[in-house]
Amino acid sequence: MNSRQAWRLLLSQGRGDRWVSSPRGHFSRALRRDFFTTTSKEGYDRRPVDITPLEQRKLTFDTHALVQDLETHGFDKTQAETIVSALTTLSNVSLDTIYKEMVTQAQQEITVQQLMAHLDSIRKDMVILEKSEFANLRAENEKMKIELDQVKQQLMHETSRIRADNKLDINLERSRVTDMFTDQEKQLMETTTEFTKKDTQTKSIISETSNKIDAEIASLKTLMESNKLETIRYLAASVFTCLAIALGFYRFWK
Repeated sequence: MNSRQAWRLLLSQGRGDRWVSSPRGHFSRALRRDFFTTTSKEGYDRRPVDITPLEQRKLTFDTHALVQDLETHGFDKTQAETIVSALTTLSNVSLDTIYKEMVTQAQQEITVQQLMAHLDSIRKDMVILEKSEFANLRAENEKMKIELDQVKQQLMHETSRIRADNKLDINLERSRVTDMFTDQEKQLMETTTEFTKKDTQTKSIISETSNKIDAEIASLKTLMESNKLETIRYLAASVFTCLAIALGFYRFWK
């Protein structure tokens, strides 16, 4: 009951000074109007700025009047001073926590200016880097273009050389095939001539052989005819001789 009365007195005192506190830790808009929530981010070079004096970070109120109000509501002096001291400590701790997690508008503007200056520096560095990179890229591009032209010329030279070699090989092969065909035609003509000559010789030999055979056959026929006549004569003479002998024996026996 005494704690509730103390909080009520504190609330009534705080409304007069536009300061409100509650057991749940909520604060009035008057206390939070110059603060903005922020999150601590690392990754950029910033300089911490603290423009709020230490005496302005503490909430001040009439502790003596609050002690007297507590005494009038049934608290003795020691209890009232203890409650007021605890409330003062609690308010200071709460304000320290708030100042750790929140910044003022002036601090935010200074931080934004620092960030903009840092961004300008980064932008300048990026422009310089871009120019240097562009120059390096241009140099690399020119170097690659020169190398590409050299490779192109070398490729054209190799292509021309290979084309000339292929053309020379084709011409040599064509000449070789033509010479081979000519030699084969020449050999074929020589073979044909030789075959014709041998055929003529063979025909002449066959004709001579046929003539010789015909002559031999004719001579054999003549010889056979002569032998036939001789045989007939011999037979006729033999027959007549036998008849003469037979007639002689016949006459002798008579």
